[in-house]
Parts: sequence; structure tokens; C-alpha cells
Amino acid sequence: MTDVLWNTWAGTHQARPRRTAAPNSTDEVAAAVASAAEEDLRVRMVGSGHSFTDVAVTDGLLLSPASLAAVRSVDPDAGTVTVEAGLPLCDLNDALAEHGVALANMGDIAVQTVAGAVQTGTHGTGRDSGGLASQVLGLEMVLADGSVVKCSADREPDLFHAARVGLGAFGVVTALTMAVRPAFLLHAREEPMPLDEVLERLPELRADNDHFEFFWFPHTGNTNTKRNNITEGPARPLSTLQAWWDDDFLSNTVFDRVNRLCRSFPSLVPGVNRISSRALSARAYTDVSHKVFASVRDVRFVEMEYAIPAEHAADVLREARSIVDRGDHRVSFPVEVRFAPADDVWLSTAHGRDTAYVAVHMYRGVPYEAYFADLEAVFTSVGGRPHWGKMHTRERAYLEEVYPRMGDALAVRDRVDPHRRFGNAYLDRVFG
Repeated sequence: MTDVLWNTWAGTHQARPRRTAAPNSTDEVAAAVASAAEEDLRVRMVGSGHSFTDVAVTDGLLLSPASLAAVRSVDPDAGTVTVEAGLPLCDLNDALAEHGVALANMGDIAVQTVAGAVQTGTHGTGRDSGGLASQVLGLEMVLADGSVVKCSADREPDLFHAARVGLGAFGVVTALTMAVRPAFLLHAREEPMPLDEVLERLPELRADNDHFEFFWFPHTGNTNTKRNNITEGPARPLSTLQAWWDDDFLSNTVFDRVNRLCRSFPSLVPGVNRISSRALSARAYTDVSHKVFASVRDVRFVEMEYAIPAEHAADVLREARSIVDRGDHRVSFPVEVRFAPADDVWLSTAHGRDTAYVAVHMYRGVPYEAYFADLEAVFTSVGGRPHWGKMHTRERAYLEEVYPRMGDALAVRDRVDPHRRFGNAYLDRVFG
């Protein structure tokens, strides 16, 4: 047994694998999988560790994609990029910008590996553009028998539809081909707004903006709204000083210190949230898309997120506020609410329905179980789907009810990995 210990970013799970390897090519991944089969070891490929679940944990062979980080090709005319699994999204953004193209949408953190983000269903917010997996056009994978396959909507389509958000259960993804569009600017408008007004105006706010989201401050009736819209420009980014002050010093350094204080003295939380939410002021700026979509998140936390039918968003938020107002919990982190259109990815949280994402957080080291359990009951009452990479308690029986194509996906898994070479405890729970 190796002494190497691998941890998730938030410290929620750790792995002590039998062996580790950092393959330099797809062929080396295939050789590693074949070698693990000879030793009867299960295999998992990790990413940046930004999942809060144990989706990447193994006691067998742990593969690192750090050396699989090349941009193989960018074709602006075709609107495609082919990139290896281990490239961080932030580096992909820079490479795309050099070719005058960009992803149509992305989440608010960009340090994950491309494959890790896609495989767990990472998403942003958007009226017309969905999560990362919906932008994937093809996958290169190493299957359990060591063979290398390429799949797309036209080539091995069932494997493609199942494995786009595949949790690494169908094979080791070594490269992805993704759709890109011409680079674009976003005009960002951030503005405080009462929660009641946001919920009343949700249909309008969603319909009138390319990308809308909001953050609700528990123990208050206050939110901060974000409206990002495509614009011809010109670019008017935040000044270096304002960006540092708002997004580095206040949102990371000060926020972390405040949360440490609230962890020691939970009774301070409601008052701190009221002060924080009232201190917000509106701001607007225009910048290249990936700089608006993503921001630096240095404060460590634990997170649960559910994808619910968009039409239930207002009622779910009102019920969440009622739960917090009961006084059983002290919640110092804002609740993040985003939206996505329906997609056709079998195991995507937005499969087949317009979706609202409700994400709840707790500062690392603060008990979160009771708060998460109370809200999970609300989310599941409307058929919510848990984010595959974030904390939840759902098992296969429930998930089969909310994913109409899960049976088809699991049939593909039986075909390509009948002996569960890529299994682990988490997959045993969610897939059986």
C-alpha cells in the first residue's frame, strides 16, 4: 500500500491508493488500465479534487492526468477544439483566446480539469447555453479492456450519450472535442435586490438576460443579482485596484476571516449577513467572457447543489428561507441560484427539462449535515437531481426515478465495463 494520500479540495474525502501513475499519453493510460486488470485493481482518474463527493476515490490504481494537458487542435472555422483530459479550464480559456474563440458558457470556477468538470456535470448559468457536457462533440476513452475508442453522436452514440456526464464509470476519458464560438464580450451588471422582488420577477429576469443568477444571504431578505449579457463592447474591465479590492480582498481574504469568526461564534451569523448584504453596491463592467464567467474562490467550503425543475425555483427558495428563519441553522454562506436550458445528455442534471440550480454551502469545519438534510428534503420533494460532484445522500433507487435514461446508461456500462474496473464506493451507491 502506497503512502501517497490524495485529498479533495475541501478535505471531504481522501484516498490511499495501492498504486499511482501519471501517464503521458493515451497509450500509456491503456497500458496502465491493462496492468491494473492483471492485478485486479480498480482504476480511477482524478482531476483537481474540486468534487465534494468521493467520486474519484479508489484504493486501487489512481491515475493523474497532469501530463495529459495538451491542446491537440483548434479549428475556428469548424468551431471545435480537441483538448486532453487534464488541461485546467483556465488554461483552455487562454489557449482559445489566442485563436479568437471561446466556450459559449462555463461555471464560476475555472481551476478544474476539463475532463473532471465535464464528467461531473459542471455548469454555469444561461438562458440558451447549457453546461459543459452539452458543449462536448466527441470523447476519446480507454475502456476496461484497454481498448481506445472515440465516440460522438454519430459514432458509438449510446456510449457518447452515457459517458458525457459519465463520472468515469464508462472508461477513462483521455481527450474531448468541444464546440467553441467566436470570442465575445460580456457586459456584467451586479445589483442588490430584495429576495421577494427577485422571486416575483424570475420569469422576466431569466428571459431578458443571456446569463442570470443571484445569491441570497440567509437570515436576510437580501440578494445580489448578476446579469451577464453579450455585447459588442467596447471592453471596460474593472480597474486592477477595484478587481483586487472586490474579488480578492473582500470576497476571499475578508470573507474567510469573517467565516472563521462565525465558526467560533455562530450567534454572530445573522447580524454579519445583514451587514454584508447591505454593504453591497451595484457595479458594471465589460470584459472577455471567461473573465466574467469565472472568479477566484480561495475560501474553503462544503457544498450541496440540486437541479430542480425551473418552474419550482421560487417556491423552493421561499421554503428554504422559511427553514433558515426557523432558527435551527446558522448559515454564513450565500445560497447560489443559477439556470440552464434542457439538454439531451443522459446523466446531465438538466436532461430533458429547463433547470434551476440551488447551491448551498457551509464554511469548512462548520457542521453542515442538518442544514443540508433539511434542504435536501425540499429539493427531492420536487424531483431534484443532485450534482454528481457535490454532497448528497441519494442512491440508485431515487436516481432512477429522476433520470429517465439512467437504465439505458447503465446498460451501456454493463457492456463496456462488466467487471466494474472503474467502480468505487460512490458509483456502487449511485449506480448500484
